[in-house]
Amino acid sequence: MGWIRYLTVGALCLGLTACATSPTGRQQFTLYSDEQLGQMGQQAFDQYQSDLPQAGGATQRYAQCVAGALVAALPERERQQRWQIRVFDEASVNAFALPGGYMGVHTGLLDVASDQHQLAAVVGHEIGHVLARHANERASTQSMTQLGLSVLQSSAGIESEQVLGLMGAGAQYGILLPFSRRHEGEADIIGLGLMADAGFDPRASLTLWENMRTASGGQPPAWLSTHPSHGQRMAALQAEMGNALARYERARQAGRTPNCQAPR
Repeated sequence: MGWIRYLTVGALCLGLTACATSPTGRQQFTLYSDEQLGQMGQQAFDQYQSDLPQAGGATQRYAQCVAGALVAALPERERQQRWQIRVFDEASVNAFALPGGYMGVHTGLLDVASDQHQLAAVVGHEIGHVLARHANERASTQSMTQLGLSVLQSSAGIESEQVLGLMGAGAQYGILLPFSRRHEGEADIIGLGLMADAGFDPRASLTLWENMRTASGGQPPAWLSTHPSHGQRMAALQAEMGNALARYERARQAGRTPNCQAPR
């Protein structure tokens, strides 16, 4: 299995030139510049807006109010991104974030996130993905995984479609999906602190995930999912709740009391 050693050494050598640190202090592997990913994020966001109908003005203002309060609580350097949020008239319970600060929420999610505090948990989570540059890290990891499989196939002379399929499945479930779950958990924690700093009640994050669990009616096993299970997420949030509540109290004392009214 010498090829594993060579691929590992190669990845480490490349990683030395592409090291970054997430907001939680985790070491990251990134190959792309923020400018490159930001341009791709803008293009994808423009396409999304062209392809999907958007919600009405009151709903847009509601989401913008929540997002604006969260962005205002960011450090000055991070506030300089082109933060934008749009609500799309889609029934699915979904939200997304793209590099560069472009975010989207589907109207179906507003049926689950029933007040400004729960919506802040969602948008704070999406902002967390952007702050931690998860898209860059995921794209970089996927590029290295594909390169490694290509090198292995060439060096080992593997031609069997079955073997190649197993290799691909091993990479998917052993590298890409666990990595994605790590990102989701990290975005949860970043978002929890951010919503507290902005004056939103962090306890609403637990209510949100209780609502999500009810709405989902079950999901794949955690190891086979790009997201942690609802129970795992709630346990991780609960472990950080003491610190989040302290930040929330400081924000309220500083006059951060957002009042974003959900459209009726």
